[in-house]
Amino acid sequence: MSKKRTQTPEVEVHLLREGIVESIHQVHALVCDDRGRVLSFAGHCETASFIRSSLKPFQALPVIKSGAFEEFNLTDKDLAIICASHQGTVEQARQVFNILWRSDVEPDALQCPIPSGKSSPLQHGCSGKHAGMLAVCQQYGWPLKNYLRRRSPIQEYILKIVGELLQMPGAEFIGVQDDCGAPTYYMQLSQMATLFAHLSSGENLHLERMSRAMTHHPEMVAGEGLFDTELMKITNGQLVSKAGAEGVQCIGRIGEGMGLAIKSLDGSKRAKYATAIHLLMQMGWITPSMSDSLAEKFITLDEHKRLEIVGELTLV
Repeated sequence: MSKKRTQTPEVEVHLLREGIVESIHQVHALVCDDRGRVLSFAGHCETASFIRSSLKPFQALPVIKSGAFEEFNLTDKDLAIICASHQGTVEQARQVFNILWRSDVEPDALQCPIPSGKSSPLQHGCSGKHAGMLAVCQQYGWPLKNYLRRRSPIQEYILKIVGELLQMPGAEFIGVQDDCGAPTYYMQLSQMATLFAHLSSGENLHLERMSRAMTHHPEMVAGEGLFDTELMKITNGQLVSKAGAEGVQCIGRIGEGMGLAIKSLDGSKRAKYATAIHLLMQMGWITPSMSDSLAEKFITLDEHKRLEIVGELTLV
């Protein structure tokens, strides 16, 4: 009996300066279905990383499951900003304020940092996520002051939901503090891909609402010209996308129950975006015209520099 493969060549992203290789990024990627089965991969199947902000759609789930969404008359646009790594624009900060106002929570309850050069935590890229957590605490009567502690009721609720989706005890995940102060977790790429397969499958009504909110309001999820927003806009809601820091990118194909997780080993943004475009084209998740349009923004860097992607996903 042949041993199941767990390693294939990784994807390489070459930075070319006037056609000459200047830098090389190594990227691992993996596709799973919503049963957690690995369908294809590049690199090591066991690659793991902190999921960072790609976890946000699942950190937002308690807003729906708790009843806070209905209780506080929130909207899909509110859900989108709760899932966001936004740019702190006036529109985005106002949307976060709307969540707090409707939940009867003061803005000073936000414990995310005030970004450099800004005046309010509402302008922090993770403020929507924090506002969502505070809304759930308000709904259940949980303390607002300790909402970021890993053993607080809201964080244990989130971890329970994630564990249920992955059919394992949430307590088994290694949790650390993300840059915004909230917990994030160490996961294998297969687990990240499985989460996004669930998000995009349409089989779970709460997740279906979350993915619809993100794809209908992509300008809230990141911002004009940024990868998540541009990908969801150009595919007309066929893909749901959420970036994480340090080279993490997760994408789900709506209605198909398939998720793609990418990790650039050196944490490069440009490498993960270029890899995503390359692999989405390989899998037929985007058309050649979509690929060309995205490449103009994320692969052609300027008149002297461009990225070249070498490697493919291999079927299991």
